[in-house]
Amino acid sequence: MALSASSSAQQARQALAELCRDADLTGSDLAERCGWSRSKSSRIMNARTPPSAADIRAWCKACGAMEQTADLIASLRTAEGMWVGWRRMERDGLKRAQEARLPLYQRTRRFRAYSSWLVPGMIQTQPYTTAALRAIQKRRGLAVDDVAEAVAARMERQRVLYEGNRRFAFLVEESVLRNGLGGAEVMAGQLAHLASIASLPHVSIGVVPMTADRERWPAEGFWLYDAAQVNVELISGYLTITQPGEVALYAEAFAELASLAVYGASARSLITAAADALG
Repeated sequence: MALSASSSAQQARQALAELCRDADLTGSDLAERCGWSRSKSSRIMNARTPPSAADIRAWCKACGAMEQTADLIASLRTAEGMWVGWRRMERDGLKRAQEARLPLYQRTRRFRAYSSWLVPGMIQTQPYTTAALRAIQKRRGLAVDDVAEAVAARMERQRVLYEGNRRFAFLVEESVLRNGLGGAEVMAGQLAHLASIASLPHVSIGVVPMTADRERWPAEGFWLYDAAQVNVELISGYLTITQPGEVALYAEAFAELASLAVYGASARSLITAAADALG
């Protein structure tokens, strides 16, 4: 499922290759007509290098298909907009990345979040968020150190949890309760906060227990916003999915994982056990 953006971009680039074949042009012919090296046309044709808008215009002109230029540029930009690398997303700092998501949160009424790495941001404590964002800042070598401002932005965004007629369903793997982020004191506070949040009538917190006979394996962490959009956080970047069929796949995955989770007293028991293990 996480390959949606790359597969969409692949389809856009395949269309360019088809134009070349329809015009009976080889890669060498195309390179000559466009004034490119042969390696450049090969890289684009084989989806190893994304074409720019200027590249698409030159390609369509060389193939005698200028009428397709606008559609191909729009298609490629849509695909590229689905995927944003962390370096690009966070080039102005972590605070901007946090603030950019606020409008989406404000217009959403039904939130579903699954995490196999961390406690979801909407239900993190301030010390836990600080530890998480500090780790991100160091790991990605971000030049801008605005962790404190980014933490404040995330805490402000959490107001959505208490405002309006919204529903929230959070699923976490049991391993999330035991990953030790920030140290024992930070984790203890975070686990206590989870138990408290679970008591809210519009919030559901499920824990997927670690078992020896599990059939549905863990997935990448993802957020479902109503039935309109999915966001997936991967090691290399941030994926946005809006195609109804693909959103439905994530909704189905969430339902499957939810069926494996425990709730209420059983979830609190796992949270308490994780807290007790901190010593």
